[in-house]
Amino acid sequence: MQSWVKMALFVLVTAILTRLVPFSAFFRNVYTLVHEMAHAVMTLLLSGSVLYIHLYADQSGVTHSMIQAGWRSILISLAGYTGASLFAWLLFRLQASGREKIGLLLAAAIASLGLLLFVRNGYGMLWCLGFAVITLLVCFLTPNWLRIFYASLVAFICLVESVISSVTILAIAIMDPAGAGDAANLSRATAVPAVVWGLYFAWVALWCARNATSLLFRSIWNRRAEERREPERFPM
Repeated sequence: MQSWVKMALFVLVTAILTRLVPFSAFFRNVYTLVHEMAHAVMTLLLSGSVLYIHLYADQSGVTHSMIQAGWRSILISLAGYTGASLFAWLLFRLQASGREKIGLLLAAAIASLGLLLFVRNGYGMLWCLGFAVITLLVCFLTPNWLRIFYASLVAFICLVESVISSVTILAIAIMDPAGAGDAANLSRATAVPAVVWGLYFAWVALWCARNATSLLFRSIWNRRAEERREPERFPM
């Protein structure tokens, strides 16, 4: 129970702080891109065709694809929120193990692939290009402290957006089931109420957030323990 409380407080504080960071809205599209790319990749894995992805300045996005009707649409609808939440958790795992550079390269690769293969509206293409270039520059041409800060910012924003987006879709599923996006699509495909799928998305996001924050706190604790174990050095 204590870990869930820590997670809730952490997400709340991070949501407030990240919105105070200049240009934080720009980075919130990382979550949107990963969400839409998860839909696209699942579509391709199930032998469908991705027509295009559009990303917008208000951090919304849409993926248009073609696939045979049936069970495949269920997996595609599940992929967006689930994949984006797992991506946020992965960034924290890499950060906790000191491999934040891999996380940044992965994020830049997703933006580059999105630009080359799927994203076709003006804003979305410019955003993918800009994010990929900035991320690669930070990865290879900046001091270690700045790279860690940048990677932390991207990871925190992805985590917060995964929780906010999933809780939002749950609220919409309760108040307006037909307008609940992926939850509504799943409801139409399975006859299971949209609110149940909204609860599933919220649970996945909160589970990933809980594990991500546990990784963060554990890495901080281990770092402090190592510092305490280091012998004091006295000048001779």
